[in-house]
Order: sequence, then structure tokens, then C-alpha cells
Amino acid sequence: MSDSLPLSKYHQIYLVLHEQLHEGRFAHGLPAELELARQFAVGRVTVRRALEQLAGEGLIVRKAGRGTRPTTRAEQGVRPRHEAALPGSPVTRLNGLMENIVRVSRSTTVKVLAWELVQASHDLAEALGVLDGQMLRKVVRRRSANVGPVSHITTHMPEALTARISRADLTRKPMLQLLEESGVQLGRAVQTVSAAQADDRIAKELKVAVGTALLSVRRLVHDTNDQPVQLLHGLYRPDRYEYQMEMSQVGSLEARIAPSGLLL
Repeated sequence: MSDSLPLSKYHQIYLVLHEQLHEGRFAHGLPAELELARQFAVGRVTVRRALEQLAGEGLIVRKAGRGTRPTTRAEQGVRPRHEAALPGSPVTRLNGLMENIVRVSRSTTVKVLAWELVQASHDLAEALGVLDGQMLRKVVRRRSANVGPVSHITTHMPEALTARISRADLTRKPMLQLLEESGVQLGRAVQTVSAAQADDRIAKELKVAVGTALLSVRRLVHDTNDQPVQLLHGLYRPDRYEYQMEMSQVGSLEARIAPSGLLL
């Protein structure tokens, strides 16, 4: 953990675990206290305090001898995070954004960290309009500029839409461009922007300290028939990107991406 951050260590751990819980990282239960203490390089008392706060907020259930598990959405009484946030979020038409994405991709490089098929969890199925358990293509990428890593991006898409796309293609072209070339007619995107803290995995990829503040972007892309085709979650170093939005009097919105790279 970073001692330079203006947050206590237990609260840094709480924020990281809070984000991971919302990402569905602990479907089979959270690591034991001792394992978390090793991961965050702190004492078990510090980890226990963070877990107690999560339990107090109803995000986890702790039972002696049975470990710690996330609560279900039904137990929490809330809708999935991306579904709850998206309706009030800016809607972006993708024509202008695509031009910016292609332009920025020429000045950055991408490393594909994961290219795999996964079963849709309930939350992913609801967001993408598919059945629970349906196969999705999960892609994890790290994009870098000449100054170093810029973003860590995870996307989920219905498997059928990526049948003509290969892992190697992603090192040459942005995902939205590949979808378009595969016959998907892109319509609109709805996105939310918030903050997150880097866990140990993201910190290594983006070369920052664990607990570093990052920009968190969630974007749901629809085709022209308003069918969801891609769910994206991106984490960005705030010192290496710039994202601007221009809104007109009639409500249209244009997104501009700085050369360092964003939303790719």
C-alpha cells in the first residue's frame, strides 16, 4: 500500500475490495484474511477492519469456518452497478468518437492480456441482453503511449459478434473498428465516469502504486437496433490522458480524445 496517499491503509484496502466486489471478482468467495494481509502487505487487524466495513455495508457475509462471500444482488436490494448508473449518463453517438479512437490508436500500442470465452454472469447477461450462462468473449488489454502504460481495459461481448476477430487483430485496430468491419452497425454508447483505486494486479500493469487513484469508465455500446454489443470497463492513469466532451444547444455530444489515449 502507498503511505503517501491521504487515506488510512484499512480504507485503501476497503476501496480496492469494494471495486473488486462490484466487478464480480470474488464469485467463489474472498481470500482469507492472512492471504489479503500478504497481498496488501499489512497486518491482519488492518484487513479485518476493512472487511468489517464491507460487511457493515451489506456487501459481504462473514461466517466462522465458512469464509467470506459477496452478498447477492437480491440480498443487497440493488440493481447491477452499470445498470443503475447508465440511464442518467451521457449518450454518445459513435461516428465522431470512432474517428478519434482510430487516430489515437496510431500513436499508442496495445498488449492483449486476455482473450477468452466466459459464461455470462447474471449482471453481464442483463447488461448485454443475453441469457445467464451464455458464452461471452472477454478481452483484457493494456494500452501504452511513449511515456508508458495509459489504460487497462476489459470488454465483454456476445461470442457470435467476435467470430471474425482474432487476438492478433487487436494489436492492430481498436475493438470498435473491428466490430464495425465485422458487420456490426454501431449506434450509440452510454457511459459513466467515476474513480477507482488500483489493486495489486492493475497496479503492476499500469506501473503505479497499489491504491493509486484512477479514472474508471464504464461504457455500454449499442448497435443501430439498440441491441447492446459491448460492455467496457476501463481504468486510466489520470496523469496520461485527457478526455473532453463538447455539448451543443440541441443536446448532441462529441467526445474528443487526447493523444495519450483514452476509451480505446
